[in-house]
Amino acid sequence: MSEGSAARRVSLERKTAETEIGLTLDLDGAGRSEVSTGLGFLDHMLTALAKHGRFDLDLDCTGDLEVDDHHTVEDCALILGRAFDEALGERRGIRRFAHAYAPLDEALARVVVDLSGRPCPVVEMGFRRERVGDVATENLVHFFRSLAVTGRMALHVDVLRGENDHHRAEAAFKALALALRGAVAKEGHDDVPSTKGSL
Repeated sequence: MSEGSAARRVSLERKTAETEIGLTLDLDGAGRSEVSTGLGFLDHMLTALAKHGRFDLDLDCTGDLEVDDHHTVEDCALILGRAFDEALGERRGIRRFAHAYAPLDEALARVVVDLSGRPCPVVEMGFRRERVGDVATENLVHFFRSLAVTGRMALHVDVLRGENDHHRAEAAFKALALALRGAVAKEGHDDVPSTKGSL
């Protein structure tokens, strides 16, 4: 269910045998968020994404954490990507392409995004540890890939350096926020930014 695509704001629900999620996303917000996934580190990353992207995000997830963190991380990414896709509608008037660098102390991440309508994730984060907090690092990589698929975007995420895996992950999420903020920005026209005429 979506509400007010002209306002670039959507509310969605996703319910499976593994997770139950409710989400509201406003692309033209102020960076306000209320996030509860049962995974403290994922909450931290999604809060940073909303803050630095200037998106308003409400996300509540109940997942099968007694199994592990995989389904919760994946399904939050899937519904968030879908929310971006629906909020963008026909993608008229947007910048479409953007890139951003974000440091966190010694770590440096680069994210390049094309809201092309064609999912293509390329993610290289170079983690050394198996977990950061309560989230497996392999699932953080999977988050970016899942987001790109349902968000229908080409997404390149490269953590260029960093000794601390918390810093590597947070730099990547902040770079994602800044790149998405640029890519969804209105350019003052009503064209679809593609020679094809649609995205």
